[in-house]
Amino acid sequence: MALRRDLTAVQATALNMIDMVGIGPFVTTALVASTMGFGPYALLAWLAGAALCVVDAAIWSELGAKMPEAGGTYAFLRESYGRNTWGRLMAFLFTWQTTFQAPLVVTSGALGFAKYLGYVVALDPFTTRLAAVALIVLLVALLYRRIAHVGAISVVLWVAVMATMLVLIVCGLTNIDPAVVAAFTVAPSGDASWPPLQAAALGAATISTVYSYLGYYNVCHLGAEVKDPVRIIPRSMYVSIAGIAAIYMLMQMSIYAVVPFADVAASPFIVSTFFERLYGADVATAMTALVLVVAVASLFSVMLGYTRIPYAAAKDGLFFSVFGRLHPTGDFPHVALLVLGGLGIVFSLTLTLDDTIKAIITMRVFTQFIAQAVGLVLLRRRVGAAAMPWRMWLYPVPVVLVIIGWLAMYASAKPMQQVAAIVAPIIGSLIYVLVIRRRSTYDTP
Repeated sequence: MALRRDLTAVQATALNMIDMVGIGPFVTTALVASTMGFGPYALLAWLAGAALCVVDAAIWSELGAKMPEAGGTYAFLRESYGRNTWGRLMAFLFTWQTTFQAPLVVTSGALGFAKYLGYVVALDPFTTRLAAVALIVLLVALLYRRIAHVGAISVVLWVAVMATMLVLIVCGLTNIDPAVVAAFTVAPSGDASWPPLQAAALGAATISTVYSYLGYYNVCHLGAEVKDPVRIIPRSMYVSIAGIAAIYMLMQMSIYAVVPFADVAASPFIVSTFFERLYGADVATAMTALVLVVAVASLFSVMLGYTRIPYAAAKDGLFFSVFGRLHPTGDFPHVALLVLGGLGIVFSLTLTLDDTIKAIITMRVFTQFIAQAVGLVLLRRRVGAAAMPWRMWLYPVPVVLVIIGWLAMYASAKPMQQVAAIVAPIIGSLIYVLVIRRRSTYDTP
């Protein structure tokens, strides 16, 4: 029995946008402001993140239209590098990094939740981490059962997110403080050229904005269920990026029209600060509760989806077989769920939110984004450009720009994160050669 191709353009676009907006913009606004140190430069980081995603979407569009299969990157790497040769290694490495990257995503959401919870209940640094851990434990418990209907979760997430965004934007643009706006473009030193726009600072801030845009490619993971993939997959991605970029820019302008830049950079819960400044603590508490709902719903969906990647790879013989086990009565991948939750707990107790967000990006640079760009070039050489049902403009310029952009993201990360992004695939390659390849019935590299 095959998956049915029922997803329309509107549905695919909505699913992308749901995946893109979770807790991200509510926690990264302050990180971007504190990194850039000057209002207009902070807005530039949001534009730079959108620009990178637009160019990267060309890679996803070509691969998604050519291979509209379930699994997205997993299928792209397997086929682009050769299903029976190097593609098996690349697919394994993607799954391998997912076992670390997925818990990092969960950790970022849990730490973001705990930050905003700190506005409602006084928390010190230790109890903030405990709150993040408690949320992960709760979500594992909720998911540790047969899940028959999860569509309602996406609906709740979408309504809560869009309601929060809309209210924030309207309130900000209808309560503009002229003094705050005037100060926004004035550098702290009084010199409009301060601080100098440095590539490293922009790169570091753009890591945070890209984190908030991630998910524009969600339609590719659902490729086997898209009605007209050659048309819908590219269109849904570009519409999603444009729509979310517009919402994010309006959100930033609304915040900076009400809250002084220095206060934005210092606030651990900027949405709460924003509404408190306008309407007082009671309204701010109510809006904070809405953000907490968004965080919980987003993490529920994220954890549900990520547990299926190592499960699918294990069933294909490209990952540890233990991850292919289903719960004896609930029929869900319980091993993958427990490992994901366990690593999320460890990371929540040891990492900061800023470090987690940067690690999420750097862990993907080589084994996903750059690997896909190179894989597209290899695929085009093997099958010819004419065999690609959707082709990007100005090939190979977007491919080169994507590689440069992701390398810039990598260069802007902290040394420890850079080392981890290199060491992880090296260890994964050794494990593949020593363990996984021996079980293979194919010719392997």
